Amino acid sequence: MERFELPEGWEWLALGDPEVASINPRKSEVRNLADEQAITFVPMDAVSEELGIIAKPGTRSLGEVRKGYTYFADGDVIFAKITPCMENGKSAIARGLTNGVGFGSTEFHVFRAGTKATPKWLHCLLRSQQLRTDAENAMTGAAGQQRVPRDFLAGYEIPVPPLPEQKRLVARIEAQTSRVEHIRKAQRELETELRGILNGYYAEICADAEWKPLAEVAPIVRRPVSVEAGQSYPELGIRSFGKGTFHKPAIAAEHLGSKRIYHIHPGDLIFNNVFGWEGAVAVVKPEDAGRVGSHRFITCVPKAGVATTPFLYFHFTTEQGLHDLGDASPGGAGRNRTLGLTALGNIRVPVPDYDKQVVFARLWEKVETTRRLQTELAADLAAFVPALLAKAFRGEL
Repeated sequence: MERFELPEGWEWLALGDPEVASINPRKSEVRNLADEQAITFVPMDAVSEELGIIAKPGTRSLGEVRKGYTYFADGDVIFAKITPCMENGKSAIARGLTNGVGFGSTEFHVFRAGTKATPKWLHCLLRSQQLRTDAENAMTGAAGQQRVPRDFLAGYEIPVPPLPEQKRLVARIEAQTSRVEHIRKAQRELETELRGILNGYYAEICADAEWKPLAEVAPIVRRPVSVEAGQSYPELGIRSFGKGTFHKPAIAAEHLGSKRIYHIHPGDLIFNNVFGWEGAVAVVKPEDAGRVGSHRFITCVPKAGVATTPFLYFHFTTEQGLHDLGDASPGGAGRNRTLGLTALGNIRVPVPDYDKQVVFARLWEKVETTRRLQTELAADLAAFVPALLAKAFRGEL
């Protein structure tokens, strides 16, 4: 961590200083346990990045995990060291472990607080943006599977206030972050409520609707781009599970090779044919205008007076719609499952009265506006916690 002037009584000490923490301690707590005794098991996905807690622990017998897994005990702090987990700082304090013992993924480093640090202070530091950035720069290994070396963490210097000050600062941090979590919980509840409103109206207008092949309601439309040398083409991406579009970097004409690209217009219903089976479908937004997609992006345009894009999009995010997309995407998992053009066109969709679809589209747009505001608030909340921690580490909280 970049050094700065500390308040009186604070020290700069290495994480691996025995008075601060021991890293990846020996398995002393398991020596007196029999193989058949239960212990807590923590796979990587059991740790919540957002909350910084072990949210979904399991239980196994000690004999199943004695070898080949990472060991920790009550009060230890676990820290994910592998690339995919570094962005949000996947870490947690181990609490309430069965028989006081836990084992988990080998991709965890373990920190046991010494005499000059509390577990909560170590946890706050391990979740800080500065440490994560420095750790990412120190990672070693193959791309996509890089890991934070133990030696880097052992020598990493951190601000260490006196224990009473650590406890005071942690209490302030917890008070502020608990408010953030209350807001996030309210956001999740609002999102569930809004989805329920859309589900209710969707079910109402579909009760007596005729079902027709998608090709008759919203045929596939291809708009080839005439690629010109020296030009760049901004691409559009689609998130899975109906989570909308996103903007990808522009690609230069000379980097396209034989890749075919197509114009995408606001109002299109768009699918990613590689991940259609997991809900990679979206409504193209006005801010997506001017972007292009490869041949893997399938654009459908609803017929005027027959269907609206928001209604069709919503249908494909329902259980029935996702099931139909899966059936139209034969093959194995991942990239071996491709949504066929003919199969997509043959999927039957409900076609309620058009005026009712228009009302549904207006309701959907209001929900989307609320969600966008929710997303902006979530980004502000995500920035708030690192800023709060940075102030605490400088003694300014």
